[in-house]
Amino acid sequence: MALTTYPHPLAGQSGWDENAAGLSGSALSTGDLRRRYNFGSMVSELAIAQDPFFRLVSKISKSPTDDPEFKFTEKRQSFHKRYGYVIGFNSGTDVTDDATLVDTSDSAVTVGDALKLYVSADFKSAGNIGSRIGNAITVGSTGTRPRFFLENQVLRIPVSDTSNYGVPQDYILMHVTGVDDAQADIASKECVQLSGVCIREAADGMTELTSFSAAGTLATPAMSKTSGPADLAAMQCHIVGTSYEEGSSLLGASWDDQPYSTGSGLVQTFRDEFGMTNKARATVLKYEPNEFARIWREHLIAHKWDIEQASLFGSQSKATISSKEYWYTQGAVDYILNYGNIFDLAIASKTQDDFLEDMSKFLDPRYNNSNATVFFCDTATYNWLHKLSGYFANNVANVQPGGYDGSTASAGGAAGSTGASLGRADFAVSGKRKVFGVDLTVISTPYGDMNVVRNVHLDSSDIKILGINMRYVKYRPLVGNGVNRDTSIYVGVQDLANSGVDKRVDMILTEAGYEWSMPESHVLWK
Repeated sequence: MALTTYPHPLAGQSGWDENAAGLSGSALSTGDLRRRYNFGSMVSELAIAQDPFFRLVSKISKSPTDDPEFKFTEKRQSFHKRYGYVIGFNSGTDVTDDATLVDTSDSAVTVGDALKLYVSADFKSAGNIGSRIGNAITVGSTGTRPRFFLENQVLRIPVSDTSNYGVPQDYILMHVTGVDDAQADIASKECVQLSGVCIREAADGMTELTSFSAAGTLATPAMSKTSGPADLAAMQCHIVGTSYEEGSSLLGASWDDQPYSTGSGLVQTFRDEFGMTNKARATVLKYEPNEFARIWREHLIAHKWDIEQASLFGSQSKATISSKEYWYTQGAVDYILNYGNIFDLAIASKTQDDFLEDMSKFLDPRYNNSNATVFFCDTATYNWLHKLSGYFANNVANVQPGGYDGSTASAGGAAGSTGASLGRADFAVSGKRKVFGVDLTVISTPYGDMNVVRNVHLDSSDIKILGINMRYVKYRPLVGNGVNRDTSIYVGVQDLANSGVDKRVDMILTEAGYEWSMPESHVLWK
Protein backbone atom coordinates (compact mmCIF):
# COMPACT_ATOMS: atom_id res chain seq x y z
CA MET A 1 0.00 0.00 0.00
CA ALA A 2 1.40 3.42 -0.95
CA LEU A 3 2.47 5.68 1.89
CA THR A 4 0.28 8.66 2.59
CA THR A 5 2.12 11.97 2.94
CA TYR A 6 -0.84 14.33 3.40
CA PRO A 7 -4.16 12.70 2.56
CA HIS A 8 -6.32 15.83 2.71
CA PRO A 9 -5.11 18.74 0.52
CA LEU A 10 -6.41 22.27 0.84
CA ALA A 11 -9.93 23.12 -0.29
CA GLY A 12 -10.42 23.12 -4.02
CA GLN A 13 -7.46 20.80 -4.72
CA SER A 14 -8.87 17.35 -4.02
CA GLY A 15 -11.56 17.08 -6.66
CA TRP A 16 -13.90 15.45 -4.14
CA ASP A 17 -17.61 16.05 -4.64
CA GLU A 18 -20.32 16.55 -2.09
CA ASN A 19 -23.04 13.92 -1.91
CA ALA A 20 -26.59 14.77 -2.89
CA ALA A 21 -27.72 15.56 0.62
CA GLY A 22 -24.79 17.92 1.16
CA LEU A 23 -25.37 19.79 -2.09
CA SER A 24 -29.06 20.32 -1.42
CA GLY A 25 -28.40 21.53 2.13
CA SER A 26 -25.61 24.01 1.55
CA ALA A 27 -23.56 25.62 -1.17
CA LEU A 28 -20.40 25.24 0.88
CA SER A 29 -18.04 22.49 -0.27
CA THR A 30 -17.17 20.82 3.02
CA GLY A 31 -15.98 17.58 1.56
CA ASP A 32 -12.57 18.85 0.52
CA LEU A 33 -11.28 19.79 3.93
CA ARG A 34 -13.01 18.73 7.11
CA ARG A 35 -12.86 22.08 8.88
CA ARG A 36 -15.58 22.97 11.35
CA TYR A 37 -17.69 25.55 9.48
CA ASN A 38 -19.79 25.68 12.67
CA PHE A 39 -21.11 22.14 12.10
CA GLY A 40 -22.02 19.88 14.98
CA SER A 41 -19.29 17.60 16.25
CA MET A 42 -21.21 14.32 16.01
CA VAL A 43 -20.35 11.94 13.18
CA SER A 44 -22.15 8.64 12.54
CA GLU A 45 -19.92 5.61 12.03
CA LEU A 46 -21.08 2.32 10.55
CA ALA A 47 -20.11 -0.66 12.70
CA ILE A 48 -19.98 -3.96 10.82
CA ALA A 49 -19.09 -7.57 11.64
CA GLN A 50 -15.64 -7.46 10.14
CA ASP A 51 -13.96 -10.79 10.84
CA PRO A 52 -16.15 -13.33 12.70
CA PHE A 53 -14.11 -16.41 11.82
CA PHE A 54 -10.71 -14.88 12.56
CA ARG A 55 -12.05 -13.42 15.79
CA LEU A 56 -13.40 -16.75 17.03
CA VAL A 57 -10.48 -18.94 16.01
CA SER A 58 -7.87 -16.51 17.35
CA LYS A 59 -9.66 -16.45 20.71
CA ILE A 60 -10.63 -20.12 20.97
CA SER A 61 -7.90 -22.01 19.11
CA LYS A 62 -4.68 -20.01 19.10
CA SER A 63 -1.62 -22.25 19.11
CA PRO A 64 1.70 -20.49 18.44
CA THR A 65 4.32 -22.22 16.30
CA ASP A 66 8.08 -21.77 16.41
CA ASP A 67 8.53 -23.01 12.84
CA PRO A 68 7.05 -21.21 9.82
CA GLU A 69 6.44 -24.60 8.16
CA PHE A 70 4.74 -26.50 10.95
CA LYS A 71 3.60 -30.11 11.10
CA PHE A 72 0.82 -31.74 13.08
CA THR A 73 -0.68 -35.18 13.67
CA GLU A 74 -4.22 -36.48 13.26
CA LYS A 75 -5.54 -39.59 15.02
CA ARG A 76 -8.53 -41.60 13.84
CA GLN A 77 -9.85 -44.53 15.84
CA SER A 78 -10.17 -47.81 13.97
CA PHE A 79 -12.51 -49.94 16.07
CA HIS A 80 -15.55 -48.83 14.03
CA LYS A 81 -13.74 -49.13 10.69
CA ARG A 82 -13.28 -52.90 10.68
CA TYR A 83 -15.56 -53.53 7.74
CA GLY A 84 -15.20 -54.33 4.06
CA TYR A 85 -17.03 -54.96 0.81
CA VAL A 86 -17.13 -58.42 -0.79
CA ILE A 87 -15.95 -57.91 -4.36
CA GLY A 88 -15.65 -61.55 -5.42
CA PHE A 89 -15.43 -65.18 -4.30
CA ASN A 90 -13.97 -68.52 -5.30
CA SER A 91 -16.45 -70.71 -7.13
CA GLY A 92 -14.91 -74.16 -7.52
CA THR A 93 -11.54 -73.52 -9.10
CA ASP A 94 -12.46 -70.13 -10.55
CA VAL A 95 -12.42 -66.66 -9.04
CA THR A 96 -15.60 -64.83 -9.97
CA ASP A 97 -17.20 -61.47 -9.36
CA ASP A 98 -20.71 -62.72 -10.02
CA ALA A 99 -23.12 -61.46 -7.37
CA THR A 100 -24.69 -64.88 -6.75
CA LEU A 101 -22.82 -66.19 -3.73
CA VAL A 102 -21.93 -69.90 -3.76
CA ASP A 103 -19.52 -72.04 -1.79
CA THR A 104 -16.17 -73.29 -3.06
CA SER A 105 -17.88 -76.23 -4.81
CA ASP A 106 -20.16 -73.87 -6.76
CA SER A 107 -23.25 -74.88 -4.76
CA ALA A 108 -25.75 -72.77 -2.85
CA VAL A 109 -24.38 -71.72 0.54
CA THR A 110 -25.61 -73.74 3.51
CA VAL A 111 -24.32 -74.26 7.03
CA GLY A 112 -21.00 -76.11 7.02
CA ASP A 113 -20.02 -75.14 3.48
CA ALA A 114 -16.51 -73.87 2.74
CA LEU A 115 -16.28 -70.26 1.54
CA LYS A 116 -13.49 -68.21 0.02
CA LEU A 117 -14.20 -64.48 -0.31
CA TYR A 118 -12.28 -61.43 -1.51
CA VAL A 119 -12.87 -58.31 0.57
CA SER A 120 -11.83 -54.67 -0.10
CA ALA A 121 -12.16 -51.45 1.88
CA ASP A 122 -12.82 -47.76 1.14
CA PHE A 123 -10.40 -46.10 3.55
CA LYS A 124 -6.63 -45.83 3.71
CA SER A 125 -4.92 -48.29 6.06
CA ALA A 126 -2.30 -45.67 6.92
CA GLY A 127 -4.02 -43.13 9.12
CA ASN A 128 -7.49 -44.70 8.81
CA ILE A 129 -8.32 -41.90 6.39
CA GLY A 130 -11.82 -42.45 5.07
CA SER A 131 -14.09 -40.98 2.45
CA ARG A 132 -15.77 -37.63 2.90
CA ILE A 133 -19.13 -36.63 1.50
CA GLY A 134 -18.34 -35.40 -1.96
CA ASN A 135 -14.68 -36.50 -1.66
CA ALA A 136 -14.84 -40.27 -1.87
CA ILE A 137 -12.09 -42.88 -1.69
CA THR A 138 -12.76 -45.65 -4.20
CA VAL A 139 -13.25 -49.18 -2.91
CA GLY A 140 -10.05 -51.17 -3.45
CA SER A 141 -7.94 -48.16 -4.45
CA THR A 142 -4.25 -47.95 -3.61
CA GLY A 143 -3.56 -48.12 0.11
CA THR A 144 -6.97 -49.46 1.15
CA ARG A 145 -6.10 -53.14 1.65
CA PRO A 146 -7.81 -54.16 4.94
CA ARG A 147 -5.35 -55.33 7.63
CA PHE A 148 -7.68 -56.25 10.46
CA PHE A 149 -9.08 -59.68 9.47
CA LEU A 150 -7.86 -62.63 11.56
CA GLU A 151 -8.54 -66.32 11.98
CA ASN A 152 -11.43 -67.21 14.32
CA GLN A 153 -13.28 -63.99 13.62
CA VAL A 154 -16.96 -64.24 12.70
CA LEU A 155 -17.98 -62.24 9.65
CA ARG A 156 -21.52 -61.03 8.90
CA ILE A 157 -22.18 -60.75 5.13
CA PRO A 158 -25.39 -59.06 3.93
CA VAL A 159 -27.31 -60.74 1.10
CA SER A 160 -30.37 -59.93 -1.02
CA ASP A 161 -32.55 -61.49 -3.66
CA THR A 162 -32.17 -60.88 -7.38
CA SER A 163 -34.70 -58.01 -7.42
CA ASN A 164 -33.17 -56.04 -4.53
CA TYR A 165 -29.49 -55.61 -5.20
CA GLY A 166 -27.96 -53.19 -2.75
CA VAL A 167 -30.77 -53.64 -0.21
CA PRO A 168 -29.92 -56.01 2.67
CA GLN A 169 -32.66 -58.58 3.29
CA ASP A 170 -30.76 -61.22 5.25
CA TYR A 171 -27.21 -62.23 6.09
CA ILE A 172 -24.91 -65.19 6.41
CA LEU A 173 -22.22 -65.74 9.05
CA MET A 174 -18.80 -67.09 8.21
CA HIS A 175 -16.20 -68.35 10.67
CA VAL A 176 -12.83 -67.19 9.29
CA THR A 177 -10.25 -69.99 9.13
CA GLY A 178 -7.59 -68.33 6.96
CA VAL A 179 -6.45 -64.89 5.84
CA ASP A 180 -4.24 -64.24 2.80
CA ASP A 181 -3.42 -60.67 1.83
CA ALA A 182 -0.58 -61.57 -0.53
CA GLN A 183 -2.61 -62.91 -3.46
CA ALA A 184 -3.14 -60.98 -6.68
CA ASP A 185 -5.69 -58.21 -6.54
CA ILE A 186 -9.13 -58.78 -8.04
CA ALA A 187 -10.09 -56.51 -10.94
CA SER A 188 -7.20 -54.20 -10.02
CA LYS A 189 -8.65 -53.67 -6.56
CA GLU A 190 -6.63 -54.18 -3.39
CA CYS A 191 -8.23 -56.89 -1.26
CA VAL A 192 -7.64 -59.79 1.11
CA GLN A 193 -8.71 -63.39 0.63
CA LEU A 194 -10.72 -64.86 3.49
CA SER A 195 -11.29 -68.61 3.85
CA GLY A 196 -13.94 -69.91 6.19
CA VAL A 197 -17.00 -71.98 6.96
CA CYS A 198 -20.65 -70.89 6.83
CA ILE A 199 -22.22 -71.07 10.30
CA ARG A 200 -25.51 -69.33 9.39
CA GLU A 201 -27.27 -69.53 6.07
CA ALA A 202 -29.73 -67.02 4.66
CA ALA A 203 -33.38 -67.60 3.85
CA ASP A 204 -34.35 -69.23 0.56
CA GLY A 205 -33.79 -66.97 -2.41
CA MET A 206 -31.39 -64.67 -0.58
CA THR A 207 -28.38 -65.50 -2.67
CA GLU A 208 -27.10 -62.15 -4.00
CA LEU A 209 -24.32 -60.19 -2.36
CA THR A 210 -25.69 -56.81 -1.30
CA SER A 211 -22.39 -55.19 -2.26
CA PHE A 212 -23.36 -55.69 -5.92
CA SER A 213 -25.83 -53.56 -7.85
CA ALA A 214 -26.52 -56.27 -10.44
CA ALA A 215 -25.19 -59.65 -11.45
CA GLY A 216 -21.47 -59.20 -12.08
CA THR A 217 -21.58 -55.46 -11.26
CA LEU A 218 -20.00 -54.25 -8.04
CA ALA A 219 -22.09 -51.51 -6.45
CA THR A 220 -18.98 -49.27 -6.28
CA PRO A 221 -20.20 -47.74 -3.03
CA ALA A 222 -18.89 -44.26 -2.39
CA MET A 223 -19.61 -41.50 0.10
CA SER A 224 -21.59 -38.81 -1.70
CA LYS A 225 -24.22 -36.14 -1.24
CA THR A 226 -26.86 -38.86 -1.60
CA SER A 227 -25.05 -41.81 0.03
CA GLY A 228 -23.95 -41.28 3.60
CA PRO A 229 -22.45 -43.68 6.16
CA ALA A 230 -25.84 -45.28 6.86
CA ASP A 231 -26.39 -46.04 3.17
CA LEU A 232 -22.95 -47.58 2.77
CA ALA A 233 -23.29 -49.68 5.92
CA ALA A 234 -26.00 -51.70 4.22
CA MET A 235 -23.43 -53.10 1.75
CA GLN A 236 -20.61 -53.76 4.21
CA CYS A 237 -19.55 -57.00 5.85
CA HIS A 238 -18.70 -56.54 9.53
CA ILE A 239 -16.82 -58.50 12.15
CA VAL A 240 -19.19 -60.08 14.68
CA GLY A 241 -16.74 -60.92 17.42
CA THR A 242 -14.51 -63.99 17.63
CA SER A 243 -14.94 -67.62 18.59
CA TYR A 244 -12.23 -69.96 20.00
CA GLU A 245 -12.38 -73.58 21.04
CA GLU A 246 -11.99 -74.48 24.71
CA GLY A 247 -8.37 -74.56 25.80
CA SER A 248 -7.13 -72.97 22.60
CA SER A 249 -3.57 -71.73 22.40
CA LEU A 250 -2.60 -68.09 22.40
CA LEU A 251 -3.29 -66.13 19.26
CA GLY A 252 -0.40 -66.23 16.85
CA ALA A 253 -1.24 -62.94 15.15
CA SER A 254 -3.19 -59.82 15.94
CA TRP A 255 -4.58 -57.01 13.88
CA ASP A 256 -2.75 -53.75 13.99
CA ASP A 257 -3.57 -50.34 12.72
CA GLN A 258 -1.92 -47.04 12.05
CA PRO A 259 -4.29 -44.42 13.48
CA TYR A 260 -1.91 -41.53 12.96
CA SER A 261 -1.46 -39.35 9.92
CA THR A 262 0.47 -36.13 9.57
CA GLY A 263 -0.18 -32.81 7.89
CA SER A 264 1.66 -29.55 7.49
CA GLY A 265 0.92 -25.86 7.28
CA LEU A 266 2.59 -22.61 6.29
CA VAL A 267 2.59 -19.17 7.82
CA GLN A 268 1.82 -16.17 5.63
CA THR A 269 3.24 -12.68 6.08
CA PHE A 270 0.51 -10.05 6.24
CA ARG A 271 1.82 -6.48 6.23
CA ASP A 272 0.20 -3.07 6.10
CA GLU A 273 2.15 0.19 6.07
CA PHE A 274 1.06 3.78 6.44
CA GLY A 275 2.84 7.09 6.96
CA MET A 276 2.41 10.82 7.20
CA THR A 277 4.66 13.84 7.38
CA ASN A 278 5.02 15.35 10.82
CA LYS A 279 3.51 18.59 9.51
CA ALA A 280 0.36 16.72 8.53
CA ARG A 281 0.31 14.90 11.87
CA ALA A 282 0.29 18.25 13.67
CA THR A 283 -2.71 19.56 11.67
CA VAL A 284 -6.02 19.46 13.59
CA LEU A 285 -9.01 18.50 11.44
CA LYS A 286 -12.74 18.47 11.98
CA TYR A 287 -14.67 15.50 13.45
CA GLU A 288 -11.53 13.53 14.29
CA PRO A 289 -8.76 16.01 14.98
CA ASN A 290 -5.92 13.46 14.90
CA GLU A 291 -5.87 12.23 11.34
CA PHE A 292 -2.92 9.94 11.91
CA ALA A 293 -4.78 8.13 14.70
CA ARG A 294 -7.82 7.69 12.46
CA ILE A 295 -5.75 6.22 9.65
CA TRP A 296 -3.92 3.98 12.11
CA ARG A 297 -7.25 2.60 13.33
CA GLU A 298 -8.64 2.11 9.82
CA HIS A 299 -5.52 0.27 8.67
CA LEU A 300 -5.69 -2.04 11.67
CA ILE A 301 -9.29 -2.95 10.80
CA ALA A 302 -8.34 -3.45 7.15
CA HIS A 303 -5.43 -5.65 8.24
CA LYS A 304 -7.81 -7.91 10.16
CA TRP A 305 -10.22 -7.86 7.21
CA ASP A 306 -7.46 -9.14 4.92
CA ILE A 307 -6.56 -11.94 7.35
CA GLU A 308 -10.23 -12.97 7.44
CA GLN A 309 -10.30 -13.12 3.64
CA ALA A 310 -7.16 -15.26 3.57
CA SER A 311 -8.45 -17.53 6.32
CA LEU A 312 -11.57 -18.23 4.25
CA PHE A 313 -10.32 -18.27 0.66
CA GLY A 314 -6.55 -18.81 0.84
CA SER A 315 -4.86 -21.82 -0.73
CA GLN A 316 -1.73 -23.25 0.87
CA SER A 317 1.31 -23.10 -1.38
CA LYS A 318 4.75 -21.66 -2.02
CA ALA A 319 5.30 -19.55 -5.12
CA THR A 320 8.33 -17.97 -6.73
CA ILE A 321 7.53 -14.66 -8.39
CA SER A 322 10.32 -12.58 -9.93
CA SER A 323 12.89 -14.70 -8.10
CA LYS A 324 11.24 -14.04 -4.74
CA GLU A 325 9.54 -16.76 -2.69
CA TYR A 326 6.11 -16.16 -1.19
CA TRP A 327 4.18 -18.39 1.22
CA TYR A 328 0.40 -18.69 1.42
CA THR A 329 -1.55 -20.26 4.26
CA GLN A 330 -4.55 -22.58 3.96
CA GLY A 331 -8.09 -21.17 3.84
CA ALA A 332 -11.29 -22.90 4.90
CA VAL A 333 -13.10 -22.99 1.57
CA ASP A 334 -10.21 -24.42 -0.45
CA TYR A 335 -9.48 -27.00 2.27
CA ILE A 336 -13.06 -28.25 2.51
CA LEU A 337 -13.60 -28.30 -1.25
CA ASN A 338 -10.54 -30.52 -1.63
CA TYR A 339 -10.77 -32.68 1.48
CA GLY A 340 -14.00 -32.06 3.42
CA ASN A 341 -17.74 -32.60 3.00
CA ILE A 342 -19.74 -30.89 0.26
CA PHE A 343 -23.52 -30.51 -0.07
CA ASP A 344 -25.83 -28.57 -2.36
CA LEU A 345 -28.19 -25.86 -1.17
CA ALA A 346 -30.66 -24.21 -3.50
CA ILE A 347 -32.52 -21.72 -1.33
CA ALA A 348 -35.61 -21.76 -3.54
CA SER A 349 -36.12 -25.51 -3.24
CA LYS A 350 -34.10 -26.87 -0.28
CA THR A 351 -36.49 -28.27 2.29
CA GLN A 352 -36.13 -28.88 5.97
CA ASP A 353 -36.16 -32.61 5.35
CA ASP A 354 -33.38 -32.26 2.78
CA PHE A 355 -31.28 -30.26 5.22
CA LEU A 356 -31.89 -32.81 7.99
CA GLU A 357 -30.70 -35.57 5.66
CA ASP A 358 -27.49 -33.61 5.07
CA MET A 359 -27.00 -33.09 8.79
CA SER A 360 -27.63 -36.79 9.43
CA LYS A 361 -24.86 -37.79 7.04
CA PHE A 362 -22.47 -35.14 8.33
CA LEU A 363 -22.99 -35.97 12.03
CA ASP A 364 -23.17 -39.75 11.73
CA PRO A 365 -21.36 -41.05 14.87
CA ARG A 366 -19.48 -43.66 12.82
CA TYR A 367 -18.09 -40.87 10.73
CA ASN A 368 -17.98 -37.58 12.64
CA ASN A 369 -19.12 -37.50 16.25
CA SER A 370 -17.76 -34.05 17.07
CA ASN A 371 -20.36 -31.28 16.91
CA ALA A 372 -18.22 -28.29 17.87
CA THR A 373 -19.18 -26.63 14.65
CA VAL A 374 -19.92 -22.99 13.90
CA PHE A 375 -21.93 -22.45 10.72
CA PHE A 376 -20.89 -19.28 8.89
CA CYS A 377 -23.51 -18.18 6.35
CA ASP A 378 -23.72 -15.67 3.56
CA THR A 379 -26.45 -13.07 3.88
CA ALA A 380 -29.05 -14.82 1.71
CA THR A 381 -28.70 -18.13 3.58
CA TYR A 382 -28.64 -16.42 6.96
CA ASN A 383 -31.97 -14.82 6.07
CA TRP A 384 -33.29 -18.13 4.73
CA LEU A 385 -32.59 -19.90 8.00
CA HIS A 386 -34.55 -17.22 9.85
CA LYS A 387 -37.52 -17.00 7.48
CA LEU A 388 -39.38 -19.80 9.15
CA SER A 389 -42.67 -19.24 7.34
CA GLY A 390 -41.03 -19.28 3.92
CA TYR A 391 -38.79 -22.16 5.03
CA PHE A 392 -41.82 -24.22 6.04
CA ALA A 393 -43.58 -23.34 2.79
CA ASN A 394 -40.92 -25.26 0.88
CA ASN A 395 -41.68 -28.33 2.97
CA VAL A 396 -45.45 -28.36 2.40
CA ALA A 397 -45.77 -26.63 -0.97
CA ASN A 398 -47.91 -29.46 -2.36
CA VAL A 399 -50.22 -29.87 0.63
CA GLN A 400 -53.82 -28.83 0.01
CA PRO A 401 -55.39 -26.16 2.22
CA GLY A 402 -57.05 -27.58 5.27
CA GLY A 403 -56.12 -31.06 6.42
CA TYR A 404 -53.35 -33.34 5.25
CA ASP A 405 -55.87 -35.31 3.22
CA GLY A 406 -57.37 -32.23 1.56
CA SER A 407 -60.40 -32.19 3.86
CA THR A 408 -61.86 -28.94 5.18
CA ALA A 409 -60.21 -29.29 8.58
CA SER A 410 -57.85 -31.54 10.47
CA ALA A 411 -55.31 -31.51 13.21
CA GLY A 412 -52.89 -30.11 10.64
CA GLY A 413 -54.87 -26.92 10.05
CA ALA A 414 -58.25 -25.32 10.19
CA ALA A 415 -60.52 -25.08 7.22
CA GLY A 416 -59.24 -22.59 4.70
CA SER A 417 -55.74 -22.56 6.13
CA THR A 418 -52.76 -22.54 3.80
CA GLY A 419 -50.26 -25.34 3.37
CA ALA A 420 -47.57 -23.26 5.07
CA SER A 421 -49.39 -23.58 8.39
CA LEU A 422 -48.62 -27.29 8.38
CA GLY A 423 -44.84 -26.83 8.63
CA ARG A 424 -43.11 -28.30 11.68
CA ALA A 425 -40.50 -26.48 13.70
CA ASP A 426 -37.82 -29.17 13.56
CA PHE A 427 -35.53 -26.21 12.88
CA ALA A 428 -36.30 -23.40 15.31
CA VAL A 429 -34.37 -20.40 16.58
CA SER A 430 -33.89 -21.05 20.29
CA GLY A 431 -31.77 -18.05 21.25
CA LYS A 432 -29.06 -15.58 20.44
CA ARG A 433 -25.82 -14.78 22.20
CA LYS A 434 -22.47 -13.07 21.77
CA VAL A 435 -19.17 -14.93 21.84
CA PHE A 436 -16.09 -12.71 21.84
CA GLY A 437 -18.20 -9.99 20.26
CA VAL A 438 -19.57 -12.25 17.50
CA ASP A 439 -23.35 -12.58 17.23
CA LEU A 440 -24.43 -16.24 17.23
CA THR A 441 -27.93 -17.45 16.49
CA VAL A 442 -28.70 -20.82 18.06
CA ILE A 443 -30.98 -23.00 15.91
CA SER A 444 -32.22 -26.20 17.52
CA THR A 445 -32.29 -29.33 15.37
CA PRO A 446 -32.74 -33.06 16.03
CA TYR A 447 -28.95 -33.34 15.66
CA GLY A 448 -28.12 -30.71 18.26
CA ASP A 449 -27.83 -26.96 18.23
CA MET A 450 -26.46 -25.10 15.22
CA ASN A 451 -24.43 -22.01 16.08
CA VAL A 452 -25.07 -19.76 13.08
CA VAL A 453 -23.04 -16.64 12.27
CA ARG A 454 -23.50 -14.24 9.40
CA ASN A 455 -20.24 -13.71 7.51
CA VAL A 456 -20.42 -11.04 4.81
CA HIS A 457 -17.16 -12.26 3.27
CA LEU A 458 -19.08 -15.24 1.85
CA ASP A 459 -21.42 -12.95 -0.09
CA SER A 460 -18.80 -12.64 -2.83
CA SER A 461 -18.55 -16.42 -3.30
CA ASP A 462 -20.76 -19.37 -4.18
CA ILE A 463 -20.54 -20.75 -0.63
CA LYS A 464 -23.88 -20.70 1.19
CA ILE A 465 -22.85 -22.24 4.52
CA LEU A 466 -19.38 -22.97 5.85
CA GLY A 467 -19.47 -25.39 8.78
CA ILE A 468 -16.15 -25.30 10.64
CA ASN A 469 -15.42 -27.54 13.60
CA MET A 470 -13.52 -25.25 15.94
CA ARG A 471 -11.77 -28.20 17.60
CA TYR A 472 -9.95 -29.04 14.42
CA VAL A 473 -8.70 -25.67 13.24
CA LYS A 474 -5.96 -23.62 14.87
CA TYR A 475 -4.63 -20.13 14.36
CA ARG A 476 -0.83 -20.46 14.47
CA PRO A 477 1.15 -17.24 14.84
CA LEU A 478 4.94 -17.51 14.56
CA VAL A 479 6.46 -17.14 18.03
CA GLY A 480 9.96 -18.21 19.02
CA ASN A 481 13.26 -17.14 20.55
CA GLY A 482 11.54 -14.26 22.32
CA VAL A 483 10.12 -12.87 19.06
CA ASN A 484 6.33 -12.72 18.69
CA ARG A 485 5.17 -12.33 15.09
CA ASP A 486 1.47 -12.29 15.97
CA THR A 487 -0.27 -9.06 15.00
CA SER A 488 2.05 -6.26 16.11
CA ILE A 489 2.47 -2.55 15.44
CA TYR A 490 5.96 -1.40 14.50
CA VAL A 491 6.29 2.35 15.08
CA GLY A 492 8.68 4.60 13.21
CA VAL A 493 9.74 2.13 10.54
CA GLN A 494 11.87 3.63 7.75
CA ASP A 495 14.10 2.08 5.16
CA LEU A 496 17.63 3.32 4.54
CA ALA A 497 16.59 5.39 1.54
CA ASN A 498 14.15 7.39 3.68
CA SER A 499 16.10 7.57 6.92
CA GLY A 500 16.10 11.01 8.42
CA VAL A 501 13.03 12.13 6.43
CA ASP A 502 10.63 14.36 8.38
CA LYS A 503 7.76 11.89 8.49
CA ARG A 504 6.55 8.90 10.48
CA VAL A 505 5.95 5.46 8.99
CA ASP A 506 4.25 2.69 10.97
CA MET A 507 3.75 -0.95 10.01
CA ILE A 508 1.21 -3.56 11.06
CA LEU A 509 2.58 -7.07 10.65
CA THR A 510 1.16 -10.53 11.21
CA GLU A 511 3.03 -13.73 10.42
CA ALA A 512 0.70 -16.61 11.03
CA GLY A 513 -0.95 -19.58 9.40
CA TYR A 514 -3.88 -21.95 9.85
CA GLU A 515 -3.77 -25.59 10.81
CA TRP A 516 -6.67 -27.62 9.41
CA SER A 517 -7.16 -31.23 10.47
CA MET A 518 -9.86 -33.92 10.42
CA PRO A 519 -11.49 -32.90 7.11
CA GLU A 520 -14.48 -35.15 7.82
CA SER A 521 -15.48 -32.71 10.60
CA HIS A 522 -15.75 -29.69 8.27
CA VAL A 523 -18.53 -29.08 5.75
CA LEU A 524 -19.85 -26.57 3.27
CA TRP A 525 -23.03 -26.08 1.30
CA LYS A 526 -22.82 -24.50 -2.17
